[in-house]
Amino acid sequence: MIYAEENPSGVTEVDLVVAIPTFNESANISTVTSQVDAGLVKYYPDLKSVIVVCDNHSLDGTREAFLGTETKNPKIYISSAPGERGKGTNLRNLFQKLESLNPQAVLILEADIRNVSPDWVYNFIEPVRKGAGYVTPIYVHHKYEATLSSVIVYPLLRCLYGRRIRQSIAGDCAFGKALVEHFAKTPYWSDFVAEKGIDVWMVANALYTRQPICQTVIGSPKLHRVKDPHAQVNKAFIQLVGTLFELMTPFQDFWMRIKWSKPTMLFNAELREAEVPIPMDVNVARLFETFSRGLDSYRDLLSQVLSSAEMHKLDEIHSMGIQHFNFPAHTWATILFDVAVAYHNATSNDMKLSLLEALLPLYYGKVASYVRKTERMSTQQAEEVVENECMVFEENKTYLVNRWKTA
Repeated sequence: MIYAEENPSGVTEVDLVVAIPTFNESANISTVTSQVDAGLVKYYPDLKSVIVVCDNHSLDGTREAFLGTETKNPKIYISSAPGERGKGTNLRNLFQKLESLNPQAVLILEADIRNVSPDWVYNFIEPVRKGAGYVTPIYVHHKYEATLSSVIVYPLLRCLYGRRIRQSIAGDCAFGKALVEHFAKTPYWSDFVAEKGIDVWMVANALYTRQPICQTVIGSPKLHRVKDPHAQVNKAFIQLVGTLFELMTPFQDFWMRIKWSKPTMLFNAELREAEVPIPMDVNVARLFETFSRGLDSYRDLLSQVLSSAEMHKLDEIHSMGIQHFNFPAHTWATILFDVAVAYHNATSNDMKLSLLEALLPLYYGKVASYVRKTERMSTQQAEEVVENECMVFEENKTYLVNRWKTA
């Protein structure tokens, strides 16, 4: 529920909304707001627009910085109650506010983007105005920048729902009127969705409701505040994968009928990549060590969930050592399918959390294998590896469906 709202211009109904979820973003919110306003003025001067900050009751001056930024378009500030955290909480409040604003298109941009430009407003909103129901970005990125998406979210989402959406959890998106109504009313919500699970929740709901999906090419990397990558990945993994697994149950009648995936249309596809990804280093030895420790720690639980053949395969690839380590796509897909089924059948939230925690070190092992396999490859060649592994997921989906039906 919205705890506090400030609407200085008395805005009641608009055509376009650009929303920025925040928590203690006073250092960058003015910059993002100014760039968004410039984009709305440049590309949509004849439409009624509003910029909305949906905040987690920040105490660092985010509200004051936002409302104090000079803009041509009006602004609205809404906030959750003190102590209520999470991007999903912010966006749920936004969905509530959108019901009264009744926009035709909504753009969500993260608050800590350092290189957002006015053109991004057009690149996200224009596909919606041309008929897209949900829009995700394609940013220039390093081959190891988003491994959570590359080795789990993209192949699993694609396999389940039948659309190839490469950067579905990039954090930014746009959507049209049909989803404005759906997001506000859908009953499928959880603590995971209230935080980092919101991004995959939105795209899964868009796919489930058969919205036309579009990917918009941004043509530059997304530069944002540096965070603790290890801590962020652990939390994101639990909440994103947990949300994916949770939605498989209410959406099962839909995804069980999907056989193969289809390409997703591109907007701005003619844009040439003018920028290069930021270089990244990956500590493969630490990833392998995390995989090894986790395999030992969660062996009893994994043995209850996975077949003896899968456990034998895990021990076999572990015995290769880091120099020859290889985590086959078929084994990885089967493990994810079996854990998804176990999650579906789990009788308590504690058991569900334990399953996700047991899967986490295996994910790190898969990332180590991916890095080893692609370290001498170009970004395009590494993308081909991801695409090939996605096909393995699709080819083996019958296994998942049969396990789901008989579990």
